[in-house]
Amino acid sequence: MGLEFTLAGSQIDGDRDYQEDAFLVTHLTDADGKPAALIIIADGMGGHAAGNVASNMAVQAFNKHVSGNYPTDKPDEVLRECVIKANNSIAETVKETPALAGMGCTMVAAILEDGKIWWASVGDSHLYLIRDKKRKKINEDHSYGGFLDRMEAAGTPVEPEPGLARNMLMSAVMGDELGEVDVSKEPLKLADGDRIFICSDGMDTLTEGKFLQFSDWSENPKECTEALLIAVEDEAKPRQDNTTIVVVDVAEKAATEAPAAPAPEPAAEPAPAPAAPEPSPAPQPAQQPFQAQVEPEKKSGSGMMIGIAAVVVIGVAVGGFVMFGGGGSSTPVPRPATAVESETNIATEQTTEIVQEQTEDSAPEPEIAAVETATEPEPAPPATAQADDGSSAGSEFSDKLDDRSSGPVMVVIPEGSYEMGSSGASSSTEERPRHSVRVVKFAMSKHEITFAEYEKFAMATGRAIPDNLYMEKDTHPVIYVSWDDAFYYARWLSEQTGEDYNLASEAQWEYAAGTGARSSFWWGYNEEPGRAHCFGCGSGLDPRKPTKVGSFGPNDFGIHDTAGNVAEWVRDCWHDNYDGAPTRAEVWEGGDCSFRVVRGGSYSSPPSSIRHAKRDKFKSDSSYDHIGIRVVKRID
Repeated sequence: MGLEFTLAGSQIDGDRDYQEDAFLVTHLTDADGKPAALIIIADGMGGHAAGNVASNMAVQAFNKHVSGNYPTDKPDEVLRECVIKANNSIAETVKETPALAGMGCTMVAAILEDGKIWWASVGDSHLYLIRDKKRKKINEDHSYGGFLDRMEAAGTPVEPEPGLARNMLMSAVMGDELGEVDVSKEPLKLADGDRIFICSDGMDTLTEGKFLQFSDWSENPKECTEALLIAVEDEAKPRQDNTTIVVVDVAEKAATEAPAAPAPEPAAEPAPAPAAPEPSPAPQPAQQPFQAQVEPEKKSGSGMMIGIAAVVVIGVAVGGFVMFGGGGSSTPVPRPATAVESETNIATEQTTEIVQEQTEDSAPEPEIAAVETATEPEPAPPATAQADDGSSAGSEFSDKLDDRSSGPVMVVIPEGSYEMGSSGASSSTEERPRHSVRVVKFAMSKHEITFAEYEKFAMATGRAIPDNLYMEKDTHPVIYVSWDDAFYYARWLSEQTGEDYNLASEAQWEYAAGTGARSSFWWGYNEEPGRAHCFGCGSGLDPRKPTKVGSFGPNDFGIHDTAGNVAEWVRDCWHDNYDGAPTRAEVWEGGDCSFRVVRGGSYSSPPSSIRHAKRDKFKSDSSYDHIGIRVVKRID
């Protein structure tokens, strides 16, 4: 059975005034006459003109060398030579035009052939593989943060040096002597269902959880490309970098069945004559022009014309097209070729199909392990486990509403202190710096608020009642509620009971969810199957929707489902990190209140996103199918 590869790619300007990324897809033919492809992304550095020149120049030099030396039985050597050629092209240009000194780019390139992928990369652009609902970074990260992560994974963590940012590059294509170059010594064998991502570091704006979620929700590469780029724009990150992505889906090619023999006809009627066979198609020329409908040209935000790819079946010899520019949209528009592009063909649209035969030795590799590795426990004093009035953790109560029905079941959370966030070596900068927080006693809802509990509020206040999507209202957590809905639900509980209800502060939530422990999960440092309902948690539950509240055991404070099922709105506005965070478990004022913090992960999150230190942000005025509500109550 052969493999079929479907590709799509696009880019956005982000919050920049100009586009410095360039990407290219070239159609190749291997030694056996089977179609193959080269994909390259270069992320330019050095300012408006220089960055664009560097990225386009590197892409062209790389493509020219592959095209002139393919097919080959040593793709790794050819790819390494390509990196050198790209670097030399920049060196020669700077020598001729000294004003361009300092320009350069990072780049990542891959050759898809015969059920496998080879790659080469320099810098911090990414080659990811999603297999079995887990994301694995295939190429090395040549940033300072990547160095720290590699040292930690090797069991020899290094404390970050003051003044060095994680995104500081340790290697780039700039015409100087190359630092680190990552070239695959052996190809990665691909399997049915794999999804490959080649992208610039602008995609780092999305957390791994969001990346996996948007990929899982997308049916094909074009849809996935658009969804991811829109998600990057929706983050509204200040100074959002240019972002470019190419998505490749791998699938078994459907077998072509031989036509069934016609059934015998009765003797009285002669059998119909067989249809004449269709003539064989005429041989194709060595290179066939792309057939594409070109949209009218228009300017991008940077004043540069931009191009996109076209729907093409790859079955011809070497050809290519380059995509440039952005303009802040995930749908680029064509522009005329420039001198830099003169050796490639530009076509329009974004999806390409490649059919390859899989050899007998191209069986799938064993299941890829989770991306995040467990860290060793750090010595630290445990959180206080006793409430200041002697009440033990887990005491339960329920306040009465005006109609004499019961409100949510609440659990007393004891007074304590804990270390909030992740260590300085963590790649999750939004979870740093780790800091000590003091927590006074409070109560938290034992379960996530259900559809039935929320419906009482919605009917009383005239708010829309979310569709429960065939889930049981009494047992399933409410979803499709915005932060405003959650906030006013808590306020309504206060009015109904005469007590002080609210959404948890971010610090309260993390303390209650993790029981004050430093471990990644409330049960320990490692992912454990069957502990939660998430994307890859091994729960055996329907991966398309939440499950009943309380389906898994409580943590040591008596709270259920703080990991997975549905994520939960908390009170705080979004802050990019914990610099200046309060040392008491109070609501952190300020920040960007158009986004609110969400905690706990959901049924559609990977295991790495249900850690109690994991934090995320979503638009406060929007509702989502994986975010619900949990409330807290003040206890004097």
